[in-house]
Amino acid sequence: MLKSPRFDELVAKFSSLPGIGRKTAQRLAWHLLSIPKEKALELSTAIQNAVQSYTTCSTCCMLTEVNPCTLCTSPERDDSQLCVVESHSDVFTLESMNEYRGRYYVLGHLLSPLDGYGPDALGIPGLLKRIEELQPEELILALKPSAEGEATIHYLTELLQDHELNITRLSVGLPFGGDLEYSGTLTLANAFKRRFPA
Repeated sequence: MLKSPRFDELVAKFSSLPGIGRKTAQRLAWHLLSIPKEKALELSTAIQNAVQSYTTCSTCCMLTEVNPCTLCTSPERDDSQLCVVESHSDVFTLESMNEYRGRYYVLGHLLSPLDGYGPDALGIPGLLKRIEELQPEELILALKPSAEGEATIHYLTELLQDHELNITRLSVGLPFGGDLEYSGTLTLANAFKRRFPA
């Protein structure tokens, strides 16, 4: 096998991405090195442009090109509902359902002490500020059905029990341990419609 520190570095960078194992990373690296240099550099430029133009919304913690994001500034969104999700991709998944018109808050992580994510990693001050600003009637905990998701739901429910909020969560139908972004639109829409008290 051909040994090259630069090739190995490229493979390591690709395999550090979620869902990409070493074999896929090697295939991507070989493909990238075998296409015309201009095409590879176009990819590099696109990555650079995206990374430099995106920031985190100071209101909801969503990735955005404008701050605050369009989901926070849109007058067509419903302030009476605030949906709490783990990641940016969860917002895109929920938006693809075309069912939910409320506001969002992105935690960034779920409680996972083994991975080093305690309550401080959840952006709780930002969530509390968002609740204070919006005064929503319903707080929807749209977190994946996993041990970490359940722990986070329990933590948030306990933390917010003194607030006058109807705290709900997605219904069953989502596989335990599954990510929202991998759920079918119909499955997710049904789980969203049939949410129940947390």
